[in-house]
Amino acid sequence: MSFLAILLATILLLVLLISFCKINPFISFLIVAFIAGRLLGIPFQQLASSVQKGIGDMAGSTLIVLCSGAMIGKLVAVSGAAEVIASRMMRIFGERYIQWGMLFTGFIIGIPIFYNVGFVLVVPIIFTLAHQYKLPIVFVGLPMLASLSVAHGFLPPHPSPSALVSIFHADLGKTLLWGLIVAFPTLVLAGPVFSSMIKNIQPVGEPPLITHLKKPDQLPSVFNSFFSALLPVFLLIFTSFIKYLVPDQSLAGQAASFISEPSVLMILSVLFCSLSLGVFLGKTMKQVMGLFEEAIKEIAVLILIIACSGALKQVITDSGAGNQIAEFFKQSQVNPLLLGWIIAATLRVCIGSATAAGLTAAGIILPLMSHSTINPSLMVLSIGSGSLMFSHVNDPGFWMFKEYFNLSLKDTFRSWSLMETIVSVVGLVGVMLLNAFL
Repeated sequence: MSFLAILLATILLLVLLISFCKINPFISFLIVAFIAGRLLGIPFQQLASSVQKGIGDMAGSTLIVLCSGAMIGKLVAVSGAAEVIASRMMRIFGERYIQWGMLFTGFIIGIPIFYNVGFVLVVPIIFTLAHQYKLPIVFVGLPMLASLSVAHGFLPPHPSPSALVSIFHADLGKTLLWGLIVAFPTLVLAGPVFSSMIKNIQPVGEPPLITHLKKPDQLPSVFNSFFSALLPVFLLIFTSFIKYLVPDQSLAGQAASFISEPSVLMILSVLFCSLSLGVFLGKTMKQVMGLFEEAIKEIAVLILIIACSGALKQVITDSGAGNQIAEFFKQSQVNPLLLGWIIAATLRVCIGSATAAGLTAAGIILPLMSHSTINPSLMVLSIGSGSLMFSHVNDPGFWMFKEYFNLSLKDTFRSWSLMETIVSVVGLVGVMLLNAFL
């Protein structure tokens, strides 16, 4: 069996295990990694070591970032900072530009908060505002959810882009900067523009009216809410600016390089938020640590999935098949960015999980990068865009949107699935344009 046939059979097996057999992606990745390793010729006595190395390398490079991001997101949600951000953004944009207010609110909230948590968090805001201004709920909510989706697929510290940055050894600052550049036109088209075109979609019944649970005097200040939620971004921008101003070997340059490391940057942000959104708002340190424990429990399975995706990548590398894969795709003359997007998009449609699709595509594309001049940060964004393609019935996000918004299956396809497709396609176009000009 040729290496390409083995690769295709491996991907097909992964799809079958996740989609049809309903086996958790964590276990599926392990099964597929061992089978692929044997088919690719790795001896039994080396196979376990190869799988363990892949898991260890992936976990070692992403664990701190993922856990820290979950902790910050938990504090932003529980403290009411997200509610403060939403309220202030709506005061700025008003009823006339409510879609733009929802778009920017979702994006700001989406940067520190993981997607599923963010989704549940913003739904009460969407329902309350739709009721207050007597506007269609999909018209109000889709721009905010598009923002969450873009942040989830494009921007660290979210799980998939963080893992992809590690896999491709991409520059975190460039990935974030270029991700923001690609995100803006994507959000405009998938958010306000598209939702205005489907304004007539109505829920099957009336969605619930959810009011805010916190009193105004229990909420953090506007400055505290924005600054704490966006602190990782601020630190990254600040340290990148410092590194351009001072020599690398100077004390300031070395300090900036140290702080800009993703793990260090996120730990500093966690420590600050523990005080700003925890202790200074009346919580004890024990309560804050309890929230952190809850946050880790919520993403434990996700961490395992990401770690085990490294096993499949490692057996491809250790078997030597990676070089053959790279040579095959090099001869195909397909742009690596487009190829990465196609693979990720195909896996997304088949598997449903954006994270699993992106990580699997990265393992296939990685060998090609050593023979390519493509910037790794652009590859992160290309695969991230592909991993958001056409969410449908095998994606939990599809059902969350349908049930929360009380829509028919047809209208869920017309709204949610098409929105995700627009995000994916426009994201690819943005990446290709950046590649042409950089």
